[in-house]
Amino acid sequence: MANNSGGFTEAQVISRLREIFATSDPRVEVGIGDDAAVVAGTDKRQVMTTDMAVEGLHFRTDWSTAFEIGRKVTAANAADILAMGATPDFLLVALALTGDEDFKWVEDLAKGIKFEADLAGLQVIGGDLSRSEKIVISISATGHCDVPVTRTGAKVGDGIYLSSLTGWSAAGLAIMESKIAAATDAHTVAVREYKNPTIDYKFSARGATSMCDVSDALLEQATQMAEASGVQFTFDEKLIVASPEFAELNSVADDLNQGVWQFIFAGGEDHVLLATGNNLPGLRIGEVQAGSGLSGVSTSVKPKIWKHFN
Repeated sequence: MANNSGGFTEAQVISRLREIFATSDPRVEVGIGDDAAVVAGTDKRQVMTTDMAVEGLHFRTDWSTAFEIGRKVTAANAADILAMGATPDFLLVALALTGDEDFKWVEDLAKGIKFEADLAGLQVIGGDLSRSEKIVISISATGHCDVPVTRTGAKVGDGIYLSSLTGWSAAGLAIMESKIAAATDAHTVAVREYKNPTIDYKFSARGATSMCDVSDALLEQATQMAEASGVQFTFDEKLIVASPEFAELNSVADDLNQGVWQFIFAGGEDHVLLATGNNLPGLRIGEVQAGSGLSGVSTSVKPKIWKHFN
């Protein structure tokens, strides 16, 4: 990237990124600054994922700071690694800028990525820098595990668990779209969860028979898992209502004159882990039964699944 109105060069950005993402991990033999990263081999199964975030579609710079955007896009990738029952290792970050950004904005974006990566146990070891009409952030994450947890292993008799209650991110988005001020602590939590979803990095997959990251909606992800496993997911609203978070989320829904079950089942971008098994951590919300599809979903819920293409 040549000199631009933002007042920085590609070399300056790479130099600063090398400082922000510096590591002493002995596995990293070649890091940021060369043509490719090199890490020492391992005898574990390698888990890999990639995700792309486009300005105006996945994030808005007038709603979120660069630091918040960096955290959010990193969390999305980290959750995918965790959803496979894997331990997060490394990140590669490809960034396209318009050239109009301040250098501090770019620096804050990198610091946001670094902050969330540290929480997840991830290290940024390389990437790419380009120019575009809109900001685009593409992240690839790797991890390792002995045996992956997929969406196909749910068994009749398993419990259905969430690492935490879904719906907060959707509630936060509704507050942002309504342009009302965050009037209560619950409102503030919802907006924060939309901007920076809280990932339970200590959620244990031990004993999980199937697992998935709830990035689209609980309704969508549960349907995918039920179909993949050849079973029925039966939800119990009483178990969900008993969650310590439910009353607060319900208060936000009431303030917005919207249905709390719509947030919980049809909201997206929570990056909560949905798992099946027995005696798992988190919130039990139902049971795996013989059959197909879903049952126990409130009739008030209207599917609102995000699709990039029709």
